[in-house]
Amino acid sequence: MERQRSFSFKPTRLLLFSFTIFSAIIFFSIWVMTAVPSNAGVQFSEPLVNLAPTPVNVEALSGLSGKNSGDGVKKPIVIDAHLRKHENESGSARISVFEGIPRRENESEVSDEDTNKNGVVDGNFTTGQESVSNSTSFEKIEVRTDQRIEEKKNRECDLWKGRWVFDESYPLYTNQSCPFIDEGFDCGGNGRLDKDYMKWRWQPQDCDIPRFNASRMLELIRGKRLVFVGDSINRNQWESMLCLLFGAAKDPKKVYERHGRKITKGKGNYSFKFVDYKCTVEYYVSHFLVHEGKARVGQKRVQTLRIDSIDRGSSRWRGADIVVFNTAHWWSHFKTKAGVNYYQEGNQVYARLDVLTAFRKALTTWASWVDKYINPGKTRVFFRSSAPSHFREGQWNSGGHCKEATQPLNETFNFDYPEKSIIAEEVIKQMKTPVTFLNITSLSQYRIDGHPSIFGRKPEKAYSSSIQDCSHWCLPGVPDTWNELLYFHLQSTRKKRFRE
Repeated sequence: MERQRSFSFKPTRLLLFSFTIFSAIIFFSIWVMTAVPSNAGVQFSEPLVNLAPTPVNVEALSGLSGKNSGDGVKKPIVIDAHLRKHENESGSARISVFEGIPRRENESEVSDEDTNKNGVVDGNFTTGQESVSNSTSFEKIEVRTDQRIEEKKNRECDLWKGRWVFDESYPLYTNQSCPFIDEGFDCGGNGRLDKDYMKWRWQPQDCDIPRFNASRMLELIRGKRLVFVGDSINRNQWESMLCLLFGAAKDPKKVYERHGRKITKGKGNYSFKFVDYKCTVEYYVSHFLVHEGKARVGQKRVQTLRIDSIDRGSSRWRGADIVVFNTAHWWSHFKTKAGVNYYQEGNQVYARLDVLTAFRKALTTWASWVDKYINPGKTRVFFRSSAPSHFREGQWNSGGHCKEATQPLNETFNFDYPEKSIIAEEVIKQMKTPVTFLNITSLSQYRIDGHPSIFGRKPEKAYSSSIQDCSHWCLPGVPDTWNELLYFHLQSTRKKRFRE
């Protein structure tokens, strides 16, 4: 009886067991069909790049294997080398895929993030763990254009490293074509006969900078305020900018100084309006960027420099769209009274203070003002480094001269980088507001030939004084190059924002 009962249960168990096995096989088959791509060839719809289907051997790729032939030799999987796009929920293309390897559809440049995560750039595709090198049969596709590669190269280039190249196509204007050059910078008008000092072009060693295009520059500043703030060396650069832009003005009569004043050394604030472009190019004198005032020392009221207080003219700088600052020329032993009873913080006037210490304190005051009052979303801020002087055999007031110089110094000449420029860079690095450090010091060091020397005055005045000008610069001349660097930075910023 027991044997019969046992025998009666076997068909049921067998049926249940068979059903379980059959279900498992079906579910496994469905899973395999959905998870593994067909090896008969992948068909892509709407290819993103117009490429002819190219068989690609991907046997070397990890995670993919081919069928075994009848003779036991493994055959590679062959797929089309088309690009396809995955669509997001809205139906728009989200990423591009090249042979199953993710890549952004609109990727024209490789970001730092991509480089850090993937480790491979410039056309070598990667899965995140390992790259597919050119040794495989993948065709390397360069997404970026040569122009954009050059732009990226320029942004990484040290513009201040390079050499001066003689270029007959320079200068970009003449002292006859520009009415804004004041007497002190008009070397040609003051009798200088050699012309080579106007024909040197700066060539960075690792990249190129564009030739200044006045029409494009005016479009860059259309409806904006371009402001220069600083000492007379910044006035030198500001006059250069006016001359560079004037030639592209549609109607020269529509370029005028708002107050009708002629540019002279005595006046410190100017605003020229280019009516057709609704923009202004302005200059505000500020020798130190901080407040020059007076304080009582003992029984006397003496001139002091408030290194903890910004220049009172700062309200004029606020709201500018582009502002170029500088200070350095006046931070000298002579002009700061050797630091004796001159520098003031609060109510304290230092009996003696080192000029570099005072300079750092003053720049820190300026930096704090910029961080507090400048809106980086509206205003682009530049700080130009110190421009070199080239006095030989004495200082400016003791027989120093540069009158024999008609050619740049040799490229092998070694210079000491000014401590004031080092301090300026250090202060800027601590700021919250982005500030572009316009480094013109090194490239200007070679240009001993670019100063007015005895040609900073009219001929009848030139020989009445033994003092030469080996600090400022002739126009046309070296400051035009400073403005070409400024133009390059502004162009690069506009292109970057456009891409973003």
